[in-house]
Amino acid sequence: MTTELEMNWTLGTPALLGVAVAAIALLLLLIIRFRVHAFVALVLTSLLTAIAAGIPAGSIITTMTSGFGSTLASVALLVGLGAMLGRMLETSGGAEVLTNWLIEKFGEDRAPLALSVASLLFGFPIFFDAGLVVMMPIIFTVARRLGGSLLFYGIPAATAFSAMHIFVPPHPGPVAAAGLLNANVGLVLVFGLLVAIPTWYFAGHLFGKFVGKKFDIPVPDILNATLGNGQDKNHFKSSPSVRTVFSLLLLPLVLIFLNTGLNMLGSAGVVDPKAPWVQWLRLIGETPVALIITVLLGMYLLGFRKGKEKTLIETIVDSALGPVCSIILITGAGGMFGGVLRASGIGDAIASSLESVGLPLIVAGFLIAAVVRVAQGSATVALTTAAAIIQPAVLADTSLSSFEVVTMVLALAAGSVFASHVNDSGFWLISRFFQMDVPTTLRVWTVGQALVSVVGFACVMVLYAIAKLVS
Repeated sequence: MTTELEMNWTLGTPALLGVAVAAIALLLLLIIRFRVHAFVALVLTSLLTAIAAGIPAGSIITTMTSGFGSTLASVALLVGLGAMLGRMLETSGGAEVLTNWLIEKFGEDRAPLALSVASLLFGFPIFFDAGLVVMMPIIFTVARRLGGSLLFYGIPAATAFSAMHIFVPPHPGPVAAAGLLNANVGLVLVFGLLVAIPTWYFAGHLFGKFVGKKFDIPVPDILNATLGNGQDKNHFKSSPSVRTVFSLLLLPLVLIFLNTGLNMLGSAGVVDPKAPWVQWLRLIGETPVALIITVLLGMYLLGFRKGKEKTLIETIVDSALGPVCSIILITGAGGMFGGVLRASGIGDAIASSLESVGLPLIVAGFLIAAVVRVAQGSATVALTTAAAIIQPAVLADTSLSSFEVVTMVLALAAGSVFASHVNDSGFWLISRFFQMDVPTTLRVWTVGQALVSVVGFACVMVLYAIAKLVS
């Protein structure tokens, strides 16, 4: 079977850029002007883009399904299991209990801030999509309780997950870039936090207030669907303790941290990554395993232990899947579109062209990552591509201090998150969960992620200037 790495298309950079621009324009036209369902529009545009990019006919379907399947492999399990956990928390009254606790402890005015702080903490070991899904019922319940646009509460929390995911190890992007540039992962973690927190404040907290006033987005009913079989979902309500709710939210955090922590210790040579006990503990901490353990515990703590009927528990869990099927399919199709663009070679072609422009290395790295991100959608691919391109120059420059190399990694990370749009599966995750149409998502999420990139890069440049003075 042909893989993306084995494909070598003949189109030059200008032609590839033209194909990408035309594909994005067509997709937006289909969705916005002709009101074609996003899933159908994404599949059709992916097919036409593959043909226009010169991908051989025999490889087109393989390329499309590869992008679709790889995205579903990471998203479907997380969204499905996360939705089950969220449904149980919402129906049992657990989300309401935690909301009341947050408002009591922090006050109504600081409740959105408390959500963001929790998201920053959860975002340390948990990937963006998994963390967002787990927090969604709490965000929705706080928004219903306090009123106003969902964006007041959702954008700061989502941006917190995004900033932690892209800037802070042990997430894969910064870890991979640190490895390519021989940067100290511990320093990347410390400096990454120094970049992620102010970036979240300006591009998440303050921007969330701005878009919340501008766009009145109601709280969707994704996690509040009817059971549809005659059973009353209120029979599942048990008002669990705050301790129980925190346990269910923190358990995946602890398990996933176990995985990522052992991974870092293995990379540092502290433990043997091939040791059976390490591999078993890491398995328990894999995100899908951590979530299914949490779902099972939730079924026990919120259902069986409270004396709920087995059929009711089964129905509650099952009712979570229907509303999120559309989210999963559209997100997978977004991954398909991004996968076709990556297979066309557009990202590598543009990155290679920018490499020869002659800008300062840290600025060139940022721009390469940003352009590759906009062209093909994946932040991790953009970050690793840019790191691989500037690697020879960084390793050859013996005058660079360890602190300067760390800022190079973070500059690439800032570029790689720039302007998430229709070729990014994360864009569709936000659009569908927040029930925003495409134009609104472009104005809110795409602009917000561009701010994360620009503000993050500004913070990096401050650290870079300090590192130059110290060295």
